[in-house]
Amino acid sequence: MSKDGYRLTVKISFSAAHFLREYAGKCSNLHGHTWIAECSVEGSKLNSLGMLIDFHDLEDLVKEVTDEFDHSLINDHPSFSEEGLNPTAENLAWYIYHELEKKVDRSIYDIMVKEITLWESQDAYATYKRKE
Repeated sequence: MSKDGYRLTVKISFSAAHFLREYAGKCSNLHGHTWIAECSVEGSKLNSLGMLIDFHDLEDLVKEVTDEFDHSLINDHPSFSEEGLNPTAENLAWYIYHELEKKVDRSIYDIMVKEITLWESQDAYATYKRKE
């Protein structure tokens, strides 16, 4: 953060399958993950209850995005099929970030989405974040 403030982070898990197009390796085969989307928001102004945003409200916003993929084939999602995005962890983190930004009602919450870290496994993740 460029100034003093708060960062809140929630983790949401979802199960989804994918395969990487034009990839010369095992990940070109259909396979699944239990993904974990770790979503962080920042702000400096607390509401009258002393909260930046209620954790449950933030979880609900993130779930609105991740539910698009839960128990599905990511490759079939319009952003990945029609727009031609390869369903990599990097592209999925980018997508979740931008969709979450659209869902935050700035008239209610004085927050900015800071970053999305998307865990593909316990050992591998991709992060998309706002530049300073």
